[in-house]
Amino acid sequence: LDSHYLLFGTKEGTVKKTSVRDYSRVRSNGVNAINIKEGDALVRVVLTTGDSEVVLATKKGRAVRFDETDVRAMGRTATGVRGVKLNGADDAVIGMISVAKDDKESTVLVVSENGYGKRTLLDEKDETTGEWEAVYRITKRGGKGVKTMNITDKTGNLIAIREVTDNDDLMIINKSGIAI
Repeated sequence: LDSHYLLFGTKEGTVKKTSVRDYSRVRSNGVNAINIKEGDALVRVVLTTGDSEVVLATKKGRAVRFDETDVRAMGRTATGVRGVKLNGADDAVIGMISVAKDDKESTVLVVSENGYGKRTLLDEKDETTGEWEAVYRITKRGGKGVKTMNITDKTGNLIAIREVTDNDDLMIINKSGIAI
């Protein structure tokens, strides 16, 4: 229990890390897990090891990648800290993923509202040196991040980010109920 955490991400760019142990004695009517400011909303909660990397993506096509240790563990009723700086009032966090630091197999999949997707490695191996280089460079939390997908009228804003591998299958269902 002491080695695992719940990492919360909100649409306003706030992140909060809480030890799983804080939820070991849940009452029948529940417990407060996070204090959310008015106008904000919870986007995603992920289980982490305390030594992972976090990627937050915004609907305007940017993603910030930072070390989980940049977010200190807080109590259940805390609000959290800034995870990403949004680009204007119409921007919002659309998702969050957590990956192990030594995971070289996983890729990041982002999907736009008009059905376009892009799959990118977190780190690529340089052919000449054999060293791993970050495609999504690791920064401190609270920055604007890097461009993960070019947002145009054709693509629309981002709506989802997920960690995927070659072994994963993907099914997308549109509003009309058509599965791809």
